[in-house]
Amino acid sequence: MTNETSPTDTAPATPAPAATPPSARTERPPASAPRRGGGALAVAILFSLAALGAAGYTAWTVWNLRQDVGAANGLRGQVDTLKAAVEGLRDDNATLRRRVSDADGVNRSAREEMLGVSERTRNLEDAVANLSERSLSGHDAMLLDEAESLLRMAKERFALFGDASGALSAYDLADKTLAAVNDVAFAAVRQNVGAEREALAAVAPVARANDLAALAELRAQLPTLPLKSSDTKTADKSQRDFWQRAGDALGSIVKVSHDDGTPLGLADDRIARELAALDVAHAEAAVLAYDDVNRQAALKRVDATLAARFDTSSPAVQAARSRVSALLASQAKGAEPKLGAALTELRNLRSVHALKGGASTAAPAHAGSVATPHEDTP
Repeated sequence: MTNETSPTDTAPATPAPAATPPSARTERPPASAPRRGGGALAVAILFSLAALGAAGYTAWTVWNLRQDVGAANGLRGQVDTLKAAVEGLRDDNATLRRRVSDADGVNRSAREEMLGVSERTRNLEDAVANLSERSLSGHDAMLLDEAESLLRMAKERFALFGDASGALSAYDLADKTLAAVNDVAFAAVRQNVGAEREALAAVAPVARANDLAALAELRAQLPTLPLKSSDTKTADKSQRDFWQRAGDALGSIVKVSHDDGTPLGLADDRIARELAALDVAHAEAAVLAYDDVNRQAALKRVDATLAARFDTSSPAVQAARSRVSALLASQAKGAEPKLGAALTELRNLRSVHALKGGASTAAPAHAGSVATPHEDTP
């Protein structure tokens, strides 16, 4: 900023001049110096304002730059923080990768151990299966032997002695034995056993045994039964018709007989008892042979002999005739059952299983010698 002085201050102090003429006053420029000082002041003010504006702009620009620098410093700090976090994440990632690789190694070794354990378990299962199969086969073989013996015994007992009750009991035991067999292939044998049991039960073994016992008692009782006396015969003759009496009269005149040295009455009694006993024995044989026709005929002959030659008024004879009537009405009837189909089928199945068992024992021995390789999958 410049300082200007007026010309009055610079001029020396001199006495006041005298009055000058009017022409000299007009030539003096009294206002030129103040005009010159006012323009400079305006210019100075303008320059001052421009300087102030430039300074303000500069200050504002510096302030903005400082703000940007602060923000940049903050961002740089955040970047550094993020960089440190990223580095930490990289370290963690590397640690996780190492752990994953270690876990993969552990899993691989565990997989190998598991495969080894599974193979050992499979071998152990095969060994246990073979052992259980052998034990089951031995158990089944024992049961099948027992069932076959029972069926054979039932067949022979029925064939030799006609013992349907004993055969039926043996068939019951054989069916229970076959039910304990684990192999389902022998179920058909049980069906045949059931069919033969039904055939044996149809002939009523208990009633047939009771009939045989009754016939044996009757045969033992015949020698003690009373025969008809002469008075009874005379009373019977009085009740006969004309032609029967005429025949008896002619028979009394001419009679052909074999004289064996015994009295005639004793011979007739012996013949009557022997005929009755023979018919009873014939009935027993028919019962054992399941011959219903001959049994009925023999029993009718026994009843006719008892009525003709024995004393029908005797309670013992009446009881014997009642027993014969009960035997005629017995339910123990039917054809002889055919046994042996179940035994034959059991033997055939056992033969087939024996052949299969021989082939299966060779197959596992060959299969056990070959080990199955296991590939490790990464």
